[in-house]
Amino acid sequence: MSIAFRLAAPSDLPEVRRITRDAYLAAGHFATDHPYMSVLEDVEHRAEHAQVWVAEAAGRVVAAVTLTFAGEPYSEIALDGELEFRMLAVDPACQGNGLGRAVVGKVVEHARQLPGVEAISITSATFMERAHRLYESFGFRRAPERDWYVPGEDVLLWVFTLEL
Repeated sequence: MSIAFRLAAPSDLPEVRRITRDAYLAAGHFATDHPYMSVLEDVEHRAEHAQVWVAEAAGRVVAAVTLTFAGEPYSEIALDGELEFRMLAVDPACQGNGLGRAVVGKVVEHARQLPGVEAISITSATFMERAHRLYESFGFRRAPERDWYVPGEDVLLWVFTLEL
């Protein structure tokens, strides 16, 4: 499947919200009333403080991801010289067609073109095994010394990095 990878336009944001919500709910990661769902759904805030990118196939948005850098509001783990990506979501109706792999590939390709970016980092919940296999297939490696807990919760998050 051929995709175009581009910054989200304001008109894309409702579809990004739907895709992100549906993908996280369909995967069983969170219930609709989980506090993190409101963070995922506030795409306007995210687009104002980070870069929201979309994958478009056959003229429609089918996936989204957020890119951020050290010191920016949406950065959780990025160090200087790292691009951090978060909130990768593929429309559940399109999953299983390699779109997640295509988006990660586009993020890696984009990062390699950015001056001063030497690595990519991502946080992933311990239970997101499919995502871990995807990241590892690109050469991402666990960085357990950078793992962290969700503030106020007993939820461990793993960090993966890719040197460029």
